[in-house]
Amino acid sequence: MNYDERITELESRVAFQEDALDKLNDVIAQQDKMIIDLKRMLTVFNQQLKTVGQESQGISFDEPPPPHY
Repeated sequence: MNYDERITELESRVAFQEDALDKLNDVIAQQDKMIIDLKRMLTVFNQQLKTVGQESQGISFDEPPPPHY
């Protein structure tokens, strides 16, 4: 294999690796956005849960608990 063929082969490999890195970077960016969105949703759900919990503390249940309690 002469130098020109070797250089062409190396250039081809580098191009493939650059493409693979670009694709991986896109996937990581998408996952980062998804994680940020999920964290926001979790924060909202936690706030809603605290609000519902605080509101339910003042509620008295007229119905007695079932016998298995």
